[in-house]
Order: sequence, then structure tokens, then C-alpha cells
Amino acid sequence: MRTSHQATVLLLAAAFPALAADKPIALHPDNPHYFLLRGKPAVLVTSGEHYGAVLNRDFDYVSYLNELQTRKFNLTRTFSGVYREVPGSFGIVDNTLAPAQGRYLCPWARSDTPGGGDGGNKFDLTKWDADYFARLKDFVAEAGKRGIVVELSLFCTIYDDKLWAVNPMNAANNVQGDGKVGRLDVYALKDKALTAAQETLVRKLAAELKDCDNLYYEVCNEPYFGGVTRQWTDRIIAVLRDAEKSFPAPHLIAQNIANGSQKIEKPNPHVSIFNFHYATPPDSVAVNARLRKVIGDDETGFRGTSDLPYRTEAWDFLLAGGGVYSNLDYSFSCKHPGGTAKVTTSPGGGGPRLRKQLQFLKEFMDGLDFVSMRPDNSVIKGGFITAPLTGNPPQAKATARALVAPGRSYAIYVRGGKHATLDVDVPAGKYRAEWINTKTGAVDKREDFQHNGGTKTLSSPPYQEDIALRIRG
Repeated sequence: MRTSHQATVLLLAAAFPALAADKPIALHPDNPHYFLLRGKPAVLVTSGEHYGAVLNRDFDYVSYLNELQTRKFNLTRTFSGVYREVPGSFGIVDNTLAPAQGRYLCPWARSDTPGGGDGGNKFDLTKWDADYFARLKDFVAEAGKRGIVVELSLFCTIYDDKLWAVNPMNAANNVQGDGKVGRLDVYALKDKALTAAQETLVRKLAAELKDCDNLYYEVCNEPYFGGVTRQWTDRIIAVLRDAEKSFPAPHLIAQNIANGSQKIEKPNPHVSIFNFHYATPPDSVAVNARLRKVIGDDETGFRGTSDLPYRTEAWDFLLAGGGVYSNLDYSFSCKHPGGTAKVTTSPGGGGPRLRKQLQFLKEFMDGLDFVSMRPDNSVIKGGFITAPLTGNPPQAKATARALVAPGRSYAIYVRGGKHATLDVDVPAGKYRAEWINTKTGAVDKREDFQHNGGTKTLSSPPYQEDIALRIRG
């Protein structure tokens, strides 16, 4: 007799068939601003835990992944374990990236030598922790069963001395004595032995995760905060590419560029995903569209506990042509792996209500032929939006942006206001216009019309804060 767990696994396997090992997630060949995942076009959307799912032994990642699947999310971001935080870091309550004493799991094994900065034994940078790699591989596999892609951040800026004091790459915390540098020189090629240990780790991770189709790598989280050099970044990318040179198809590589927006000059040709944090307004998409790569907003979550800034940032970014939206959701903790913790004092928000709202966005995007669409705000020829948005950050005025396949499909997002009247330029034809409530997913107003070409005026129903318009020919 099959157990309920076995039956669930079989159902998941049927719903998300594993791809051959030579076909991991890739840029879509017809429109590389988006992904091709298991034979289908994809944008990646999530509201996930604070990156400690693997390195924190106390985190129940199966319950966590089940919640992401319930919301139809298809992404989770996790750190490799060479960086960790401590309780109290950044004011985050029940931070999954800050394991309890003795519960931190790292790729490098502990030695028999006491004296580690976190109270445990020192690390041995020449030996691997088998428990870590078993947990990592199981996490990626469980995510894959649920159609969830894992963004694995290999390294992370070390933000302050407290974090450096517990880091395995600090010479005081490993038996080799590698890492006799300050925290701002960890990723600067200044300690040859430490760089060699980093390179060996990258090769080990590539070998262990070779057959995972639901995976891409990010080189370093927020390198712009702490001494990470372009030379080191290019070196790690080269090592990862070399480690996968015999693979039928290598995994995608992501690079975190900036908070907000920045024009990317002289990009590394091996990078396929350029990540930004707190990317609102979504200027980073348009300014880097020429690269014909995915532009991602793969972290936000330091703007208070209201749903408003995260929902509006998500809609704005994806309707601008972005391919990734990843929200930091502080309702996930070791005590509440299903995301039910009440968020009150952490720097950001999260919870079931916000995830439901982001689910509506994911469903909206999945209903579009977005591969055939392009950002084109010029189709909005005029109109007005009453009562501009105020919020955190404050919006100077209400905005409307459009993702367009002329004559076939139009997706327009209005950020701010209470009522919108838009003059939209569409060719002659028969159309259906639907105004979508971003908080409920409901169609609040529907209009069928025959159009002779030129400008069509469409008026929204009353709304609060934001609304979406879908026009289909």
C-alpha cells in the first residue's frame, strides 16, 4: 500500500516531470528577457524566507516549499552556507539566516579543534560536511518536485565585524589559518589560499548539483556593499564555467548589480541574469534592455510591514519587462516554516495575505503570451489618474506602464490613484478589456468592443492604490 507521502511524491512527479540533465532552466530562445523552464516560458515570482533554508538545521524546508507551491510560486533564493548571520542582525526577528547555537550547517566540515567564533569547533577548509551536501541536494530536489527554481547565492558581502567574527573564511575560525585579511578583502584575491578554497568550493557545488534542472547560481549577494572586486567576480565566474565545461548545458549565472538601478557597462558575457534589489521604480529594466538578458528584482523587503510597497513594486517591475521578482517574507521562521508568523517588528513584511496578492500577479503573468510582448508605454496616449499614490517610498505621481503585443495582447498596470481613464492606441479589431483587482484577483469590470483603429478610451472602476488592465484581441 502506498503511503500518503508516496502518493504525494508521485502526483508531484506527474505534474512537474523532471527534465533531462542536459536541459536546466535557460533563457528563452525567442525572448531572452524571460526563461524557458521545462519546455515552457516562465517568469519567476516568489515571496520567500530569508535564505537560510539549507544552512539552518532547524528550518523545515518541506513545509516551506509546500506553501510556495500552494501560491503557484516558482522560485526560492538560498545562500550556500559560507555566510551566515547572528541573532539580531539587521533587526530581523527569528531570522532563518541566523541559526541557533550548534545548528549552523556549512559546506566545510568542523574540525576537532575548539575555538570557533560561534562557540563551535573551527572549520577545516579542506574537508566537506556530508550532512550539508545531503541537505542541499534534497532541498533542490524537493523544490524541483514542486516546479520551484532555486537561486543559489554562492557568496555574500560580509556586512560588519560581528558577522566576520563567526565566518568560516576568517583565519580565526579555520584550522588552516586562511583568511588573514579584513572582511572587506575576502573577495579581492588578496589571500591566495582563501581564494583557492573558494574556487574549490565552487567546483564542489557544481559537481554535486550537476543534474539539477531547477537551479541557477548567483555569484555574490550585494557585492557593492563591501570590497568585492570585478577581478574576483570574473574569476569565480570563470571557475564555475570551467567546472561545468563538460556538462551538456551549463547552468545560468546571475550577477547582483546594484540597489535600485544602474546601467551595466562591459557585462561579463557568461552572465545571463542581472539582479537588482529594491528596484522601484523599475528603471533597471529599460536601461539594460539592450543586453537581451533577464533583469531581475531578486530582493526587496525593507520597507515596513504594509503589503502596498511590495505588491506595487512587483507589478511595476514585471509589467516593465522584468523576468524575476523575489520578495523577502519575514513570516517564515523555524517555528513557522509555513509562513504564518505574525510580522510586527522586522524591517519588512510578508505573510499569507501578501503572498495571495503576489499569487494573483503570478497568475496574471502566466495568462499572458509574455514572450511575444514588449514594454511599450507609448501605446498610452493620454488620460488621467485621480489621487496620486502616497506610500513608502513616496510616489511623486501615479503611473501607468504597458507590456504589449500589438493587436493581440496588452497588459497595463496603474500604480496609484482611485480611478483611471486611459487613452490606449490599438489597431482595428474586436477586443475584450478587463480591469483586474490586484488585491483579490477578481475582474472588477469587463468591456467588449469593436474598434476601428486609433485611440480607445477605457475607464476603470473605482479602486484603491493600484489596478491592472488586460486587453485581448
